Amino acid sequence: MKRYVALLRGINISGKNKVSMPELKAGLTGLGFAEAVTYLNSGNAAFSSTLDDEGALSDKIRLMLREKFGLDLPVLVVPQESIADILDHAPDWWGSGDQERYDDLIFLIPPLSYEEFCREMGGLKEEYERAYRYKNVVFWSFSRRYYQKTNWWSRTASSSIKDKITIRTANTVRKTAGM
Repeated sequence: MKRYVALLRGINISGKNKVSMPELKAGLTGLGFAEAVTYLNSGNAAFSSTLDDEGALSDKIRLMLREKFGLDLPVLVVPQESIADILDHAPDWWGSGDQERYDDLIFLIPPLSYEEFCREMGGLKEEYERAYRYKNVVFWSFSRRYYQKTNWWSRTASSSIKDKITIRTANTVRKTAGM
């Protein structure tokens, strides 16, 4: 059996797309996944499965969300070992615990390419934000004080690719790596 992390995009945000974590865990178990756990109230889950196809696993979870919760949401399934690899390749400036900065990890949901992501997001405002790509994720840090002045802040929520990405904080990514 292989361990996976499921990242559900857009649940339990500002009272929208409500999903109970115990019900999500039960739904994952109902799909035949073993050792299902959730983290926080934000759509982070881990489970074990004999199925070795992230796309098929994502599809199963999306169908369960539609049937059980009436939600049609993007789901990204990543092998837990890939999360550890991603963290091993984080730039030095990311996830340092600096309280003046937000440190996020942007996961690109296939088939979104990095090139398409960059075309939509545009360039960074380097005085407020910085980014580094590794495989199909982007490490992104920006000023807490000046977040509204960044180029990417509003685009992550309003661009045509908003449903093709999911964002997690450095702390959340670290926790999901160990679930």
